[in-house]
Amino acid sequence: MIQKVGLAQMDIMFGNPEENKLKVEQWVKKAKEEGCGTVVLPELWTTGYDLTRIDEIADKEAEDSSSFLTSLSKKYSIHIVGGSVANKSNDGVRNTLLVADANGALVKRYSKLHLFKLMNEHHYLLPGQEDGSFSLDDTMMAGLICYDIRFPEWFRKHVMMGAKIVFVVAEWPAARIDHWQTLLRARAIENQCFVIACNRVGSDPDNEFGGSSLIIDPWGEILAKGTQSEQLVAAEINLQEVEKVRKQIPIFQDRRPNFY
Repeated sequence: MIQKVGLAQMDIMFGNPEENKLKVEQWVKKAKEEGCGTVVLPELWTTGYDLTRIDEIADKEAEDSSSFLTSLSKKYSIHIVGGSVANKSNDGVRNTLLVADANGALVKRYSKLHLFKLMNEHHYLLPGQEDGSFSLDDTMMAGLICYDIRFPEWFRKHVMMGAKIVFVVAEWPAARIDHWQTLLRARAIENQCFVIACNRVGSDPDNEFGGSSLIIDPWGEILAKGTQSEQLVAAEINLQEVEKVRKQIPIFQDRRPNFY
């Protein structure tokens, strides 16, 4: 199956969910007009890293964000891997990825498992407790968030659960953008899957973000790469490539987990 995927490599208005919603709809519309069947948003696109106010501006139970994304996905008949939002529950706030299918159904909520202490996430956010696996068009996929990619065992777990595509949503700083690119290519190569990663651009009061969103095939080849400016990064992917590569180098048959 061949499909076109678009990454909304956008700047985020710091602490301003309503303005960011207006921007997101324009990106979803653009992706649909350019023939994408799936569009991907960056991490914390509603608020950015306005963590000192996160309890005040977070979305209660992610209800508003979920309704907004499912409405957009139905309106434009497009799958939305909806980045992540600040999701407030009774016990605190989590960084939660939302996925809506093209029929307007919410098919996944995944809260970031690994909190990034260098950006003080652990002071303001709670870690998730669930995996990121989901299915679209009868294909197993997964969604992970930013710092998660530094944990290859977490990434591999999702591939062992059947994921042929792993989406990554991020606010990855420009200062470590080389790590971003190297880690994502490594995850694609070692797991023989597509890695589709959307990073934001722009800056907030404390950070500059690096863009360089990537669509990577199971060989680790880069099919599309973003710059450091706002843009829709898009490419066609052929899911048959996953099985082709896995047959050529059968790493999953050759694993010896009893020794790991």
